Amino acid sequence: MSRYLMLLHENPAHFATMSPAELQAIVEEYMQWSDRLRKEGRLLQGEKLRDEGGKHLKTQGTQLLVSDGPYAEVKDVVGGFFILSADSYDAAVALARTCPHLRHGEVELRAIDDA
Repeated sequence: MSRYLMLLHENPAHFATMSPAELQAIVEEYMQWSDRLRKEGRLLQGEKLRDEGGKHLKTQGTQLLVSDGPYAEVKDVVGGFFILSADSYDAAVALARTCPHLRHGEVELRAIDDA
């Protein structure tokens, strides 16, 4: 079995106008989806990330530069992640296709290098 990282890309403004009841319904959808995959042994880990964008680190010469991210013109953030277990990319895509996040943003699916 291979492992796959699902990065959940979203625009936080999409959720800003939703009522608490609407947000709770979305959370429950994610919980049902993740519980099902966990019971099947297909979901290894998953976490919601804060919408604040985190820190971006890079070096310039010997100096470490730390900045807030994402930049102001970027509206997309990584809102969370899941690590899936699947036999192939096609099988991972089939699992990702059922994720409720596709109604609220985009999913980036990457194979984890287990070498």
